[in-house]
Amino acid sequence: MKTLLRSILLLTAASAVAMAQQWEFGGTGGGGFLSNVNVAGSSLGAATAGFQTGAALGGYVGFAQYKHIGGELHYNYLQSNLSLKSNGAEASFAGVAHVVHYDLIFKTTRSQGKVQLFAAVGGGMKYFRGTGTEAAYQPLSQFGYFTKTTAIKPMASAGAGVKIALTKKVFLRTEFRDYITAFPTAIITPAPGTKYGKLLHDFVPMVGLGMEM
Repeated sequence: MKTLLRSILLLTAASAVAMAQQWEFGGTGGGGFLSNVNVAGSSLGAATAGFQTGAALGGYVGFAQYKHIGGELHYNYLQSNLSLKSNGAEASFAGVAHVVHYDLIFKTTRSQGKVQLFAAVGGGMKYFRGTGTEAAYQPLSQFGYFTKTTAIKPMASAGAGVKIALTKKVFLRTEFRDYITAFPTAIITPAPGTKYGKLLHDFVPMVGLGMEM
């Protein structure tokens, strides 16, 4: 948690140092659709480990130093319940994630003063947390174990979206993000003799409102 707080402070400071020509801020909401990884090495059948679909809420502060290039600092809260699946059966465990990242923004000139396309690439940290109640018996434990603990992983962020002006200062924003991390095996721990895939993708479509200053 201390590492996460330090990352937030450092990214905030980086944004403040950059003397922007135009600031903007806003909030977004949507959903997180996470990929699953294969469980290898088990003689008990095929299985996958991952996270269930959940809500996503967040906010950001951005600046534009140049006409087509800027930067944004984001925070997102993700509902991410843990999951193991095999042969139609599923075991789950409550969980959440917190994401902090800084992106470079590449944007087009506004078409007819209304529509602007943008692409984003950057990085940050993702804080995973298992919040369920641990039990002596867990279904599908032959493939892995859910834990009420935390893990912090470096994260790559990539995305694209559209901003549509509603007034001179207020705009509608839609975007799609891919948050890429190593799989957090401290949260879903492989059972003895099994191995999990390495990368986890979190596909997050969002829509929200923003304001320019």
